[in-house]
Amino acid sequence: MSAPSTTSETAAPALRNGIDPRGPRFTAAVTAVLLAAALVAPEEVATALVAVQGLFFLAGVALGVQRTPTGLVFRAFVRPRLTPPADLEDPRPPRFAQAVGLLFAAVALVGYLSGATVLGQVAVGLALVAALLNAVIGFCLGCELYLLGLRASRRAARSAA
Repeated sequence: MSAPSTTSETAAPALRNGIDPRGPRFTAAVTAVLLAAALVAPEEVATALVAVQGLFFLAGVALGVQRTPTGLVFRAFVRPRLTPPADLEDPRPPRFAQAVGLLFAAVALVGYLSGATVLGQVAVGLALVAALLNAVIGFCLGCELYLLGLRASRRAARSAA
């Protein structure tokens, strides 16, 4: 699923800075198209596509998912044509997912630029699977990793207390 709906623990930041859950799915769809194109493109074009996607991921990490190029397109052209969302979601899990995507894009770039094309293709393929899961069925792997880490850190804090 996309980022989880607000809960009592995250309600305050989510209500203030909540995001439309359809935005990350739109972004994931655009990401999937770019990454799929990178897998079938010649190496030089693939490298450029992965670099562009890496910059999109970097914007998501640095500025938040709503301020990425695809987030801005969603807000300006897609969201006005949709009904308001039933719930807003916490932007932190999708932002973490952007960081995971950035890591995979960096590995892919290193692979393509160093001549380890298979490494680049594997990293792109794994990121593509994650993007497709989010775009098609709304399951955000990076968001789930964020929530697992949050639960683990809370358990550790309770154990230490």
